[in-house]
Amino acid sequence: MEAPQPAPGDDRARHRAHLGRGFNWLGGATIIAKVTDFATILAVLLYLTKAQLGIGSLVIAFGMIVEAFDGLGTGDALVQAPDIARRQLDTLFWFILAVAVAMAGATLLAAPLVARLYGVPGIAGLFLAVALKQPLVAAAVIPLARLNRGLRYEAIAVVNLSATFGAAGTRLAIAIAGGGAWALAGGYLASGVFILAGAGLASPFRPRLRFRFGDISPLLRFGLRSASANIFEQVFKNIDFLLVGWFYGAAALALYRVAFDVAMEPAMAIGTIINRAALPVFARAAAVPAHLTDALLWSLRRVAVLNAPLMMGLCLMAGPLMRLLHDAQGQSYAAAAWPLRILALAAILRIVSQLITPVLVGTGRPGRAAWVAAATLGLLSLGIVAAGLYFPARSGIIAVSCVWFAAYPPLLGWGAWYLHRHWRIGFGALLRPFLAPGAGIAGLVLLDVVGRSVLGQGAVAEIGIALGATLLAYAGLFWHARRTRHAGLA
Repeated sequence: MEAPQPAPGDDRARHRAHLGRGFNWLGGATIIAKVTDFATILAVLLYLTKAQLGIGSLVIAFGMIVEAFDGLGTGDALVQAPDIARRQLDTLFWFILAVAVAMAGATLLAAPLVARLYGVPGIAGLFLAVALKQPLVAAAVIPLARLNRGLRYEAIAVVNLSATFGAAGTRLAIAIAGGGAWALAGGYLASGVFILAGAGLASPFRPRLRFRFGDISPLLRFGLRSASANIFEQVFKNIDFLLVGWFYGAAALALYRVAFDVAMEPAMAIGTIINRAALPVFARAAAVPAHLTDALLWSLRRVAVLNAPLMMGLCLMAGPLMRLLHDAQGQSYAAAAWPLRILALAAILRIVSQLITPVLVGTGRPGRAAWVAAATLGLLSLGIVAAGLYFPARSGIIAVSCVWFAAYPPLLGWGAWYLHRHWRIGFGALLRPFLAPGAGIAGLVLLDVVGRSVLGQGAVAEIGIALGATLLAYAGLFWHARRTRHAGLA
């Protein structure tokens, strides 16, 4: 007698279950991590001047670009590969470590040049933290890839939280001790230490002393294409810091950095959840187009519900929140309010657009993902350069924020066209996940307007009203989702 074959719906339900578990664990860990980061960054602002914050932001921006070279995309290659032999892992470990050491050396050599280009002599020493982190992150690539490959979202969440708490504690301690820009650089280095420690405990890997390049050449071919997408993505994430610092200086960069972090960090956190939870599931579902479509639309619904109300809430509380923030010299961050509002709206578009990357990589098209990342980077870079050439510092950071908002509609349009052409996903199907969040945002704004007219003005009151309206919007959306799910099961 033949063994019973699983029904088609079983695989679809299994993919949804993996996505749900990934979103829940990684999402919960990310919320805790971002609340921790947000609280410690606000505390650190009290001990740093705007110039020190700007200098530290420049160093971290360069560091994130350098870090994109770690592993050369082989982590993604390990996740999607059907089978991996132990000898491949051994060789790959030593290859990744060698590349990381080379990148660390190049970073130290480039540090004096960066200091001269930006006219900040003291910045060169801070690049030591960037160089030291590279071998640490490289050594964690294989353990983390094995966790992702095994869909061990619980362990990944614990590793991420340990890195967040370690970096936050280090950053705050250095700031209180008067370390200035070293607070940001030290926190950046500490995250690498804790990532390696956590990954090593969750997925122990002891490489053997052997190296055979032929064993890893298939992984490298895929990895290099995936790495190019990641490198473009990291440059894309940090090019604005580099250019704003170049055109307007460290103090203006501090204003922009505060607005960007408050608006974009929550969205980027959700993006990380998407990439980590969705990539292995999309890779498994790619063999059946209907299953991939179902997983993608499920992800879109979850992303829209998680991200859109929060971003609108930040728009509403931007003014009073920035008026309350001050640096070590007592100067307000009120000028960051309008950039924060614009960037929060841009974040809604950004987080949706990020889903195209795991779709392309998971379905075996990392080169296409690199092309999309490069095109978006080009649009953003040209727009920021134009803003820097034609706008002074105060209006310039507003213009740069508008560039972020304008960069995503073309990318979203291309993504919708690609999904329709190659996977037969209709435009109406792609829009439906946003109907309920759109209604939730409309209700949120209405509640905020009514609340301010009834309860009055004032920074603390305005923040409380916006926060309360945001929480009510989330409650309504989750109630609607639960009711819809139960109706579907009835």
